[in-house]
Amino acid sequence: MTELSRRKRIVVLGGYGVFGGKLAEALLRNEHLDVIVAGRSQQKAEDFCRRHGGTAAVLDRTAPDFAAALLALRPFVTVDAAGPFQAYRQSPYAVAEAALAAGSHYLDLSDDAGFTSGIPVLDEQARLSGLTVLSGVSSVPALSSVAIEALRHEFSQVDLIESTILPGNRAPRGLSVIEAILTQSGKPVSVYRDGGWTKVIGWSGLSRRRIGPEGRSGLSKRWSSFIGAPDLTLFPKVYNARTVLFRAGLELSLLHLGLWALSWLVRLRLVRSLQAAAPLLCTVAGWFERFGSDRGGMEVRLAGLGKDGQPLSASWTLIAEAGDGPHIPAVPGAILCKHLVEGVVPAGARPSLGEFKLADVEEATAHLNVRTFTAKQAAPVLFQQALGSSAFKALPEEIRSLHTVFDRRQWTGEAKVTRGTSRLGQLLCRIVGFPPEADATPVKVTIKRQGDKEIWQRNFGGKTFRSVLSLSGAPGSGVVQERFGPTTFNIHLNLNLKGDALAYPVRSGKLFGIPLPHWLLPISETAETAPDGIFRFDVEISLPGLGRLVRYQGWLKPHQH
Repeated sequence: MTELSRRKRIVVLGGYGVFGGKLAEALLRNEHLDVIVAGRSQQKAEDFCRRHGGTAAVLDRTAPDFAAALLALRPFVTVDAAGPFQAYRQSPYAVAEAALAAGSHYLDLSDDAGFTSGIPVLDEQARLSGLTVLSGVSSVPALSSVAIEALRHEFSQVDLIESTILPGNRAPRGLSVIEAILTQSGKPVSVYRDGGWTKVIGWSGLSRRRIGPEGRSGLSKRWSSFIGAPDLTLFPKVYNARTVLFRAGLELSLLHLGLWALSWLVRLRLVRSLQAAAPLLCTVAGWFERFGSDRGGMEVRLAGLGKDGQPLSASWTLIAEAGDGPHIPAVPGAILCKHLVEGVVPAGARPSLGEFKLADVEEATAHLNVRTFTAKQAAPVLFQQALGSSAFKALPEEIRSLHTVFDRRQWTGEAKVTRGTSRLGQLLCRIVGFPPEADATPVKVTIKRQGDKEIWQRNFGGKTFRSVLSLSGAPGSGVVQERFGPTTFNIHLNLNLKGDALAYPVRSGKLFGIPLPHWLLPISETAETAPDGIFRFDVEISLPGLGRLVRYQGWLKPHQH
């Protein structure tokens, strides 16, 4: 038996593309593999093989004889790295079915939620054949799920899973990747948020953030936006997470914000989709390739309750430098081809979730300019930081729960509203947006985390008013700042002696940045309690000389979707 006949044959469809090429390069490092670089262009396949090795072959998944051509190659593993998988509408799993018919394992680099979540339709066939069919063998969900598996043991309850990918601007952009982004931009994307399914707009939710450690080891602040990924469909059920979000970003603000602006053409229904503009935008992106950097990163963050029942946040971050970022989506494929050769991957068809370990990632990226970081934050929510962990822990569970916000929480209930009698007080109430008087009015409170701030929106029977809370003093000082329009107030949170009520007295304030004299400061008599296991509030706001402006008393429970 010759050396070549003992080697396992891996056929990489799209093997000369951006990510397929990186996978082929990684597989060619393994002397026990015979790598076939396949695609529709013989010339491109041969050019790739002259530079990197491997054997060129022509394979077109849309051709009538595709299954026969694949069978003739006698692959041990067939990898579909071509895409875009969003376009596989007719016979979406034709490549996987052809692989099974050829007696081959199958992997794909799908980033499409519907495609990846639907792959179990082939499970029975794969099991009967003793073969493995895995979809989403890429940065998501294969790599992101492995990070979650490594972090989840820290938690008794996972409330938030958020993944973010921020490539460097000099990273090559394949047309299929750009098409995948443009297909979603401006269109609704289903996400599981605060315990229920809702919609966000593709490439909306602008957020400027950094990932990785402080200093030069991490990435400086970059824009990111919501976009679809298999994680959004798979993780809520698999990991019992209350919220699952996925973000991506472009390093250059001009390009990221430009795409955000273009997405409004779809939002306003001026155009049906941006997908047709993919070749043009791919060309435009090429004009800016020399700007920015070759540093990119990926972060997977979990937040919820730790083993002690207290809020906890943990993250795994990968930073790639020197242009090695495009290798990362190929890492799961290289790992799983190795494991398939070793015979340690169970048969069946499924999304690629937790199929390997982070130690495998470290080994597979040892030759690259890649570093990984794991971090924990024991006081990740605003009121926990303000009060200090021990005081926050002393609060009744119902009060702690309302103030444990990692992304967004909604609460509903009922309130009695009483207004003051002075005309000036009534006018001030209308300006601020306080609710009208009522014996019983429905209440909905939405608390949204935005960076280090919390945005509180209170809806009393259709009348809405909004404020923004942030940490004002040093952590543990008990001081938070609340902003209502042009006015800001410093509030000194404090617990009563029994530790079963939280009060919000106002200590100082500003109007348009100008400090207010003490005689103009509102008097806040606010208490949050839970005497009967239900969150209850009693808020009375007065002004010196005017007396009561408004008082609202009531109860709240977590919103049920």
